Amino acid sequence: MQRDSRAKATVVLPPAAAKRLIARGVAALPQVRRALEQGLVVVTLGTTNAYVAEELTGRRVDPASHCAGYVGRTLSVVPEARRGRELVLEQGRPVELSPEEVLARLKAGDVIIKGGNVLDPEGVCGVFMASGTGGTVGRYVAAALARGVEIVIPISKLKSVHRRVVDLARELGAQRVRATGLSVGLYPLVGTVVTETEATALLYGVEATHIASGGVGAGEGAVVLLLSGEEEKVDRAFQELAALAREEPPLSFDAYDR
Repeated sequence: MQRDSRAKATVVLPPAAAKRLIARGVAALPQVRRALEQGLVVVTLGTTNAYVAEELTGRRVDPASHCAGYVGRTLSVVPEARRGRELVLEQGRPVELSPEEVLARLKAGDVIIKGGNVLDPEGVCGVFMASGTGGTVGRYVAAALARGVEIVIPISKLKSVHRRVVDLARELGAQRVRATGLSVGLYPLVGTVVTETEATALLYGVEATHIASGGVGAGEGAVVLLLSGEEEKVDRAFQELAALAREEPPLSFDAYDR
């Protein structure tokens, strides 16, 4: 039996480092690069999307304000007074457009970047909806799919579940399920999914396999990856991701969860 001759390494990515890696992967997507040159890129609210916004603009974005709903001690939302606005880029430059103006202008080749809450074994994502009109997905997704607008979904492997999103969506609903915090529905979202594994392949040319999640202390909410491929590429990925894990400041929502 022939042994696998590829180089291998494991790396632990705490949540903030994982979000940074995913964001860099999103920024490297050909359809995103093209839309930055020729059209609109809409970065909706979400903590991972805050990192995406930073990668696309080079400007600091506060993840705790570039967010609407989040999972804390309960299912929660950021108060309106503390909530930022989604980022809209036209040919790579930030522009002030209302959601209604964005919706009117979206066309094939543009990109909407929308995070998710759930990732199922088939690669379908789910988005929690606390709003009775569906929030961001209610506003953009049907029009995007109708017009051929690209939907890019940055989401961590940490959010993996063992059931299909389409089955879970049938069981939820804000008006029929009790919850700690907000009761929600679940929307099945399809598009180009970018997790830690896709981002690693895009950026480093190596295969990344999700082998574990969770931990304690600084590793709470971490994702563990197995890297494999050509030795030089694996070594570069390992060194840079290990440094990212050490250096990326942790993400905190303590102010909202007290």
